[in-house]
Amino acid sequence: MKFREDINGLRAIAVFAVVLFHFKAAWMPGGFAGVDVFFVISGFLMTGIIFKGIEKETFSILKFYVSRANRIVPALSVLCLVLLILGWFYLTPIEYKSLGSHASSSMGFLSNVIYWNESGYFDEASHKKWLLHTWSLSVEWQFYIIYPLVLVSLRKLMSLDKIKITILLATVIGFILCVIATYKWPNASYYLLPTRAWEMMVGGIAYLYPFKNLKEIGKKSLELTGLFLIIFSYLFISKDNYWPGYLALFPVVGTYFIIQAQREKSFITSNLLSQKIGAWSYSIYLWHWPFVVVIYSFSLNDNFIYLGIILSVLLGFMSNKFIENKKFRNDFNTLFSYLKFKPLYMVLAVGLMGSFTFISQGFTSRFNLTADFENIKEELVIPLRSNGYCFNAFSRSESNSALVDLEKGTNCYLGIKGKPTSTLLFGDSYAGHNEPFFDEIFKANNASFQSIVTNWCMPSLTENFTGPKTHLGYKQCLLNRGYLKENLNKYKNIIFAGAWGEALEKKQFNDVESIIERSAKLGINIFIMAAPHKYKKNPLDSFYRSIYFDFPFNIDEIEDNDILMNKGNELLEKLSYQYSNVHFINRELLYEKGNVFTKNGISVPYSLDGAHISMLGSKSSAGYFMKRNEYETIMNYFQLN
Repeated sequence: MKFREDINGLRAIAVFAVVLFHFKAAWMPGGFAGVDVFFVISGFLMTGIIFKGIEKETFSILKFYVSRANRIVPALSVLCLVLLILGWFYLTPIEYKSLGSHASSSMGFLSNVIYWNESGYFDEASHKKWLLHTWSLSVEWQFYIIYPLVLVSLRKLMSLDKIKITILLATVIGFILCVIATYKWPNASYYLLPTRAWEMMVGGIAYLYPFKNLKEIGKKSLELTGLFLIIFSYLFISKDNYWPGYLALFPVVGTYFIIQAQREKSFITSNLLSQKIGAWSYSIYLWHWPFVVVIYSFSLNDNFIYLGIILSVLLGFMSNKFIENKKFRNDFNTLFSYLKFKPLYMVLAVGLMGSFTFISQGFTSRFNLTADFENIKEELVIPLRSNGYCFNAFSRSESNSALVDLEKGTNCYLGIKGKPTSTLLFGDSYAGHNEPFFDEIFKANNASFQSIVTNWCMPSLTENFTGPKTHLGYKQCLLNRGYLKENLNKYKNIIFAGAWGEALEKKQFNDVESIIERSAKLGINIFIMAAPHKYKKNPLDSFYRSIYFDFPFNIDEIEDNDILMNKGNELLEKLSYQYSNVHFINRELLYEKGNVFTKNGISVPYSLDGAHISMLGSKSSAGYFMKRNEYETIMNYFQLN
């Protein structure tokens, strides 16, 4: 297709927003919408290539795939290779194993599916994933595979005009489905092709139905309107909005308008800077994210953000000049000749390296570790049903409502199992991380307790929820709360635990206070667990690095994020003073000073992820608690018989 300066300038507008958002979201809260701009551009260009080939009856699906791979694979494979090499020297086995998985899935263009299964795009954990940004390349490549197959198949059944109408209708249907799915399955909708395809097809519509005979004033108006819509999305949309959903119309329609305006000599898109950045945009996009991860992982100050941006542009320029612009063969005439297709071997080589890294558990053999540490590492996980506890956790990718079950969610006991009990532990994942704590204590007292715990299920009898209501945990939570409401009178003791800071943040703290007061007035002994210390970064990452690379671990160097957690603890402790049968168990009774404990001579953080307590941390907390003078007094409040 003819080179268009306006589209090249649009790439600059897109990558500029994405880079600023990733390095510092406050600079451009909706900068992630730059990816949506890329999708529309891609759809426009691909539709043009495919339709011109179909019209001339010269289109080859294999040659189309080869040309796309020539464009995308070389720079991507170099990035993955560089990260795998550097990771050998600087990443812990856990981090390196994860990188191996992500590298192989990126080279296979399935990384969007992997990340969908792991965590949300805006989650803190995502800032530790070196190749997170490749999810969009995977979506595009999946579109490249399916789109030409569909169009070639349709051409055998109908005329080009009818194909155009079909694409138009499919785009409208795709958008409607996207809006519905975004609110029902937000994480899947962000990452997966079915809810993103319509954006690329809007680009296709721009090619198939161009605006004709526009005068210069009309072109300027269309361009400025499009630019306004894109900038609006960058500045006034944020990660707190459901995305893509209907709000994606702003950047998508804005891009559509600029493409339709066809202003080849526009100062906005055709200036020298926009043209250069646009030409380097793919490589800048590839290289910027690892610098974001470095800054986040090593808690570097804001000055490094500017350095990261400069290096991203520099490496983008170099990658474009020496890798992207390298000509790879595209004139294969026989199936046998495709064996000379070099990017295919890049995919295989780097993909196999990543897979082997994953299978080899990140090459733990690189380090000489003691058996004591290996035993500790096994228990630095969240307590779950799969490792012997009751926390009924649902992963983000689970969507089968049959997994939600009243009996499964409520019929689970710990301590001396089989012994009758009138004690209940109820709450969210912060109650779940306390299960090993109470398991140890109740075993020591020859007693058992029932545990009803699921994701984001704050102690409450309302329908409010601190997590996304599209998550299966919400349905299970309503069952749990219904069970609690019906059976409240049968308990002598109830232990409530939760992320009290999140309850404050979501304005659901009154719900927590109400269930505590209601239970207290029924004469039930109420025990409230203090929410643990919260950090901005995961102390466990620093701990692992200190072990593997043999340097001191100092948890005090990690900045905390504890204001709301502290406030929630304070309010609940004050509430406990109003009732003789409400007891608040504070942090001083639960955790050693410094928020670390010693196991096998090793100083270990209680925290699993910057907030939750690990299984080992919870057990160690129980041991610490049982040595405190207040332990006997608190246990005397329990009616265990």
